[in-house]
Amino acid sequence: MPWKNQGGGPWGSGPKGPWGTGPQPVGPRPPDLEDLLRRGQDRLQQIMPGGYFSGIGITAIVLFIVAIWLFSGFFRVQSEELGVVLRFGKHVRTVDPGLNYHLPYPIETVLLPKALRVSTISIGMTLIDDPARRGRSIRDVPEESLMLTGDENIVDVDFTVLWRIKPNGVGDFLFNIQNPEGTVKAVAESAMREVIGRSQIQPILTGARTQTETTVQDLMQKALDGYGAGVLITQVQMQKVDPPAQVIDAFRDVQAAQADLVRLQNEAETYANQVVPQARGRAAQILQAAEGYKEQAVAEAKGQSARFLKVYDEYKKAPDVTRERIYLETMERVLGGSDKLIYDGGQSGQGVVPYLPLGELTTKKAPTTGQPSSGGTR
Repeated sequence: MPWKNQGGGPWGSGPKGPWGTGPQPVGPRPPDLEDLLRRGQDRLQQIMPGGYFSGIGITAIVLFIVAIWLFSGFFRVQSEELGVVLRFGKHVRTVDPGLNYHLPYPIETVLLPKALRVSTISIGMTLIDDPARRGRSIRDVPEESLMLTGDENIVDVDFTVLWRIKPNGVGDFLFNIQNPEGTVKAVAESAMREVIGRSQIQPILTGARTQTETTVQDLMQKALDGYGAGVLITQVQMQKVDPPAQVIDAFRDVQAAQADLVRLQNEAETYANQVVPQARGRAAQILQAAEGYKEQAVAEAKGQSARFLKVYDEYKKAPDVTRERIYLETMERVLGGSDKLIYDGGQSGQGVVPYLPLGELTTKKAPTTGQPSSGGTR
């Protein structure tokens, strides 16, 4: 009998060597695996009296395995996901978020894409870690952002695209495109370059952003629908539209000069809109006054002519009487508004005779005191 089986060797029983006791484990000893397996076998034999290789034992094991297999068909769809159930690799249905069930593998499997989440892709810029600022900063990507306009100018365009999976296009999204983000980014850059290439630089830098965004979105959606990508473009946002950094100061000077030109044109138009109507009003006033004077002069001339003809007719009938009447009317018209003195130049005359204006006295109010007026007859 070898010495190693006789009480642990020539140095006694236990884990000893020629130099004494070997290293002892520190702390609690780990459980014995063989002992655990033996206890499990004993309990299984107690449950299945005939042993687990008997008919009842095999049936119980098979039922247990089948139960576990059927139970493996339960799955949970998160709030931003949609469940795509595949039966032998073919898309059969789409399930909403929550607890769902499919036939266990390998009959059916499930894919869980983030179909309800809106994703963002940036073109022309990227976020990088900035240890100095303890955060992330934006870095420009010139190979993506520099584009050529229709009037052969270079413009730097940074924009973002917001997209999501179509609710009824999850299957197309999973099986028609291999790299969704790369495809959307490539289509976005191509569409933006096409729109910029058809446009002039000045509208792009000033007031055509909204129109450009809408055109790019429609063009992207049309291209992705042609690919059958199952992607919905929700919005295109232009973040920065500037000339290249090397010439941006010159472009700003040009924009300032054009703004001054527009301002001066507006001021000139405002002054013209103010002066021209006033001049037209004065001209119309002068024309109306001239027309009025013309009508008045013509009417007066016609009246004088008619009066002369009437007087001439009367003169032919009675020349003396008419001549006397004309003389008296003329003197009345000449002397009617002047002070009058009557001179009696005869032999028995008194010289200057005071003139009593009876017509004026009859129009004046008599004094209330009853005293005679100072302008009475002398």
